Amino acid sequence: MQSKLPLWPEQPLTRKQFLKTTSSLAGAAALGALSLERSVHAAGSGQIRVGLIGCGGRGTEAALNAMKAGPDVRLVALADLFKERLDASRQRLQAARPEQVDFADTRCFTGFDAYRGLLGCGVDVVLIAPASHFIPEILRAAVDAGKHVFCEKPHGIDIPGLKVSMAASEAARSKKLSLVSGLCWRYDPGVRETMKRVRDGAIGEIVAIQETYVGQPYIVRERRAGQSEIEYQMWNWYHFNWLSGDQTAQQLVHSLDKASWALGDKPPRRLWGMGGRQTALDPRFGDQFDHQAVVFEYENGVRVFGFTRDQSECYNNTSDFILGTRGRCDLLNYRIEGAVNWRYEQPRQNMYEVEHAELFASIRAGRPIDNGAYMCLSSALGIAAQMACYSGQILTWEDVMNSKRSFALPRYGWDVEPPVKPGPDGRYPTAMQGRAEHDKWMA
Repeated sequence: MQSKLPLWPEQPLTRKQFLKTTSSLAGAAALGALSLERSVHAAGSGQIRVGLIGCGGRGTEAALNAMKAGPDVRLVALADLFKERLDASRQRLQAARPEQVDFADTRCFTGFDAYRGLLGCGVDVVLIAPASHFIPEILRAAVDAGKHVFCEKPHGIDIPGLKVSMAASEAARSKKLSLVSGLCWRYDPGVRETMKRVRDGAIGEIVAIQETYVGQPYIVRERRAGQSEIEYQMWNWYHFNWLSGDQTAQQLVHSLDKASWALGDKPPRRLWGMGGRQTALDPRFGDQFDHQAVVFEYENGVRVFGFTRDQSECYNNTSDFILGTRGRCDLLNYRIEGAVNWRYEQPRQNMYEVEHAELFASIRAGRPIDNGAYMCLSSALGIAAQMACYSGQILTWEDVMNSKRSFALPRYGWDVEPPVKPGPDGRYPTAMQGRAEHDKWMA
């Protein structure tokens, strides 16, 4: 699974410019390569010590997947904003695999700096699965600390944040650290085999790709009595743009990642889109759109059509159709039809378990996995989709990569005022498509 492609094969930012943009972060790479053997199996223990940052449902599942990767995997540290969430995860993990957990109270950390405590408590591998807003900074800190990483998607929800992840990926590569992305479909054996055949020409030249991820509103957490506005938004983070990046970064990014994979992981030439908020009007749904459609245009004439929606009582579907000059591919059903008719017939495997099995196998073997290139490009596609759908403008890839809008706050704490607040009716304002919204992203 090592990526051999340059990060942005045709992007307007050269590698030199990119490194200059993020020089303060990429400088960590100058510390020199660290051997895998130096950073695992400390003191001859025969164990790989793992810490989880972000103890929600996805993070807890990732920890379970990691422990299934081998009896030498020990989960020894937890970190989360909320003690309640950490305690629930701790209880579930201890009940599920008691022989592989060792949670001393001194290795359980809460609050905005919890990840720093975890990185300093002797772990070898870090599983990163917090609110998406915090992923780039935590990834940077983990790589700086010399840790192998499993990092959930998206790897940035704005371009300045993404460039932090890009620099961290460069540093991980230099340090010979394994970096595995939560863009999990690349670890599905059936998808891999099907995609290999597409890339080998089974459907001829690719003409267009339809990516669909439409479903119900995702997990909604009710406001609790006594919660401040910042506490509520952190608790219900999935539905606030400044914390999650909307559904293009949370859902559609998986689909765009598969399209990018099929096209050789090259950035598009330009894109445009549309969307809005029609039915998800309850304040619990924050400030996001509830439907979006985006078109990516590539240099070779291929178009990728992406659709995402989060509305109740509607048609639900997740699918990837790759259309070629000699046939078509139904990727998630492992099927190719046309001049070549083929179907993957092996039993389905759990891709979440596969990605962790391969991560820990790479650590034991001293052969690091490097997902940095595609995970950053695919996250950029998710960011670009939101920019295009929210602004209503046609954007070149250079426009996207030059975006200056950042969701980062000057500081973090429970006394901080969030960047979006409800109006008199309790609803949160959302974007109005047009030039003004475009200018917010480019300012």
